[in-house]
Amino acid sequence: MPELGRAALVVTLGLSLYALVAGAWAAHTRRRRLAASAQNALLAALASTAVAAGVLVAALVRHDFSFEYVAAHTSRALPTGYTISAFWGGQEGSLLLWLLILTGFASATVLATRRSARDLVAWVVPVFGVVATFFAFLVVAVASPFDTQPAGADGFGLNPSLQNPYMVAHPPLLYLGYVGLTVPFAFAMGALLSGRTDERWIVLTRRSTLLAWTCLGVGQLLGAKWAYEEVGWGGYYAWDPVENAALMPWLAATAFLHSVMIQEKRGMLKVWNVVLVILAFSLSIFGTFLTRSGVVNSIHSFTQSSIGPWFLAFIAVVVGSSLALLFYRLPLLRSRTRLESLVSREATFLYNNLLLVALCLTILWGVAWPIVSEAVRGESVVVGRPYYDFFLRVFGLPLLLLMGIGPLVAWRRASLRGLAATFAWPAGVALATGLVLLLLGAGSSIPGLVAYTFSAFVLATIVLEFARGTRARRALSGGSWPNAFGGLVARNRRRYGGYIVHAAIVLLAVGVAGSSAYDTVRDGRLAPGDTIRAGDYALTFRSLETTKAQNATETRALLSVRRGGEDLGTIRAGKNFYPVEQQLSNEVGIRSDPVRAEDLFVIAEQVNARAGTVDFRILVKPLVNLIWLAGLVFVLGSVIAMWPDAREQRRLALRYGELGAAAPVK
Repeated sequence: MPELGRAALVVTLGLSLYALVAGAWAAHTRRRRLAASAQNALLAALASTAVAAGVLVAALVRHDFSFEYVAAHTSRALPTGYTISAFWGGQEGSLLLWLLILTGFASATVLATRRSARDLVAWVVPVFGVVATFFAFLVVAVASPFDTQPAGADGFGLNPSLQNPYMVAHPPLLYLGYVGLTVPFAFAMGALLSGRTDERWIVLTRRSTLLAWTCLGVGQLLGAKWAYEEVGWGGYYAWDPVENAALMPWLAATAFLHSVMIQEKRGMLKVWNVVLVILAFSLSIFGTFLTRSGVVNSIHSFTQSSIGPWFLAFIAVVVGSSLALLFYRLPLLRSRTRLESLVSREATFLYNNLLLVALCLTILWGVAWPIVSEAVRGESVVVGRPYYDFFLRVFGLPLLLLMGIGPLVAWRRASLRGLAATFAWPAGVALATGLVLLLLGAGSSIPGLVAYTFSAFVLATIVLEFARGTRARRALSGGSWPNAFGGLVARNRRRYGGYIVHAAIVLLAVGVAGSSAYDTVRDGRLAPGDTIRAGDYALTFRSLETTKAQNATETRALLSVRRGGEDLGTIRAGKNFYPVEQQLSNEVGIRSDPVRAEDLFVIAEQVNARAGTVDFRILVKPLVNLIWLAGLVFVLGSVIAMWPDAREQRRLALRYGELGAAAPVK
């Protein structure tokens, strides 16, 4: 079995290298049959990689401890679901998953576009070949999941922090996001290589870019939910370097998704869009490097290994070659039009881009500073949470406000008088919201109050846009209000799906502001019968109990909860001990109240079994559940924006169809 897995990966490496070399030669000489052969090599690479992945999954499920990877990351006591998720629980398996998803994206892209954009795809294939060759080389020669050893009776188990349902979905979604950003990068480089620098490459990759961006966003929210429930510190985002590694390419991709609308609508920002694609893809590789090199301390990262220099070299090659190609093609990237006014939708999108990139680069500097300081001064200096929080307010709050301003500003040029009339109602809603919150005591946190006020403004503009559009649609076609609303969204899914995504970001902002700026924290050591108060809650420690699970010993402290004389039941918090892994994990107790929109969060920080006491940390987290609700709304808006539109497809076919078939071939 390991021989089959190794052989399959060697085949993938050979096919990827063939797609690179033959594809580049075919594109250069315009040989159609050779180009088709290179494309088929990518499809075959998906099949051979799937064989290798199947071998590893079979070894995990069968508990074949002759595989070093299986022995290092599973045990016989591990539940089957977590045994399968161990596929991406270690470095070698996660790299194999990266390669599997990459060949899957490349194959799907080639199949979807090989007829409609033959000349462009001919250059895209060798770019995919470069990336696939690199990752295939890693799993063949540097970090193979098919190394063997004498089989033992049992394995070492899986890290307890990964034995969580969210960790079954969180890493694959992040990989879908990371790897998916290869698609717009490959098409951008293909467009530069072919000299076809119109908007066609953007149109062809819009949905795949949206898919990657959505997966990256949802993956981060699932990771935040995991941190909230599993890590046991009362938060959901700690500005950890590996958390930031996923956030940075998402921010760059967000800027790209906004700026491409200007290029499609006005033919502007061609150079900027290519730069954003290079940045997003490079940051996705950099994030993979951070996770796997061990150069930063993180609960998310793998142990230190020899793989880091390979990633650094690849990042250098990607950045250097892509920027050189960009400079070479600068004469072809001149914009047809220029910004006509600083008060226009183009201008607000540009401001949005600048703030997103500034926040992204600020986070990048914070992540890289420990590495730089150690290289220069011999000691690693870690950037703390206040640094990130400061710049999140500086850049994040204006970004929030721009989400409301942008949709209401006209293209090309807007009059100040017209803007005053347009913004009157949303501004009034925001001002009234701020005053009411100030009277209710929200002024204890100025950034929180500003975030609430800006959020009210954005929601008001979204409601206004939907109301205007629905009214106009009903006046045009008649019918009921629900039918007019449905028709409005169906006829412009990209625009109104985007508004729903904006609403999700508003919910996220309100949830973050409420749970971080207005939370309550209490600490105390309790013996059975003792009571501690946190906000409106009174918690009484009743007893400790210990039970045996399939692969852990669970110790729980039971606390009864009351609020204002009302019995709210029992909450349980404690520790799990994993005998195979010889590790402890926190198991927090959470009571969610949807009516009050808050969580009661209990951490058993220290269980003193002999004394019978427990050190508790009690937190009341207002509005935190809006963060998880934001994830659902985010997915809804993204799906609407990605949903195929026959009218749009026909329009694009008329616009770009003739260009796609125009290149001569041999």
